[in-house]
Amino acid sequence: MNSPVVSPCPLRDQLPGVYAEDGFAGVFADGLDTMQAPVLNALDCLDAYFRPGLAPVHFLDWIGGWVGAELDGLATESARREAVGTAMALHRRRGTAYGLEAAIRLAFDITPEITESGGAAWSARPRGPFPGDPRPGLRVVVRVPDPAAFDIRRLETLVAAARPAHLPFTVEVLAERTDKR
Repeated sequence: MNSPVVSPCPLRDQLPGVYAEDGFAGVFADGLDTMQAPVLNALDCLDAYFRPGLAPVHFLDWIGGWVGAELDGLATESARREAVGTAMALHRRRGTAYGLEAAIRLAFDITPEITESGGAAWSARPRGPFPGDPRPGLRVVVRVPDPAAFDIRRLETLVAAARPAHLPFTVEVLAERTDKR
């Protein structure tokens, strides 16, 4: 059983002298303290509620919704806290290969292989060849021990949300390589 929350400023101690000696007034003040103590304690610790590393577990989903954190499929508390804590940084990188890789690593704890069709190059001579492939595309490959047990729909949803909006994409789930190159 949880112990009752104690008020940081009990009302019994603040009663005027005429009521301090009255038994009913003291018991009534104690009852008010019992109801008021959780509210006062929450207000005293309010800043901790908005820090992903300190927030109560039941509050994480709520602040995760505020910052647009992707919490679907994250079972452990530490992964949920990391997702909420890094959501703003991931939003700044959204649509980049780095941002997509970070989102997949956070959600699945694996590093994907990402191939983009675009490119950038510099040339001292004009009219050089354009870098990249003229057909836009994005290919994401993840290697896992058991591809049949992997949730590919969750990966596709994540890639669709974190990729550049104009790029069509493909997702492949392959078995881990046995020869480490």
